[in-house]
Amino acid sequence: MKCIYCGCMDSKVIDSRQNDEGTSIRRRRECESCGKRFTTYEHVEQAPLYVIKRDGSRQQYESAKVKAGIMKACEKRPVSIGDIDAMVELIQRKLQNTLEQEISSSYIGDLVMEQLREVDDVAYVRYASVHRQFKDINTLLSEIEELVKLKEHLDKPAGGRKKTPPKSGGGETPE
Repeated sequence: MKCIYCGCMDSKVIDSRQNDEGTSIRRRRECESCGKRFTTYEHVEQAPLYVIKRDGSRQQYESAKVKAGIMKACEKRPVSIGDIDAMVELIQRKLQNTLEQEISSSYIGDLVMEQLREVDDVAYVRYASVHRQFKDINTLLSEIEELVKLKEHLDKPAGGRKKTPPKSGGGETPE
C-alpha cells in the first residue's frame, strides 16, 4: 500500500478491525520509510447487476426498488422493517450467488413472492397481483386457492393427518 505522505510502497499493518456489519475491514498502517501512520479500508468488490425489464430494457439493480415494492405489499400489515430488510438482503445474496450479471425482473419478482409467502399471506397476494398482472378476479382466486393448498400441505404432520388439539374434559392426563 502506497504511503499517503511520502509515496513509499512499503508499509506494515499495525491493527485490523471489521466494521459492525462485517462488510469491510479497517486497517491502520505504518510507513516503513517515514514512520507515519494512515488508515485504509478493504471491502469486497461486487460486479454490478443489471435487470432486464419486461420491455427488454436494462437498468442497474437497486435494492431500494425491491424494498419499496415489498414495503408497498406489506403496507398496514404486521411485518416489521427488520423483516423487510432481511428479505431484501436475502434476495440480494441470492442474486449475487447466481453469478449472472443480467437478471430478469420476473426472476426477482419470483424471489420476492417466495419471501412474502413465508412472511404474510396478504402481502404475498398483493405483490402477486401486480407481479403476475392478474387480468381478472378468477386469476386472483386461483392464486389464493394455490396458497391455501400450500398452507394446508405445510400444516399436515408427516403421518398425513392434520394436527388436532387435544380434547379437554374428563380423561387421564398423560405422564
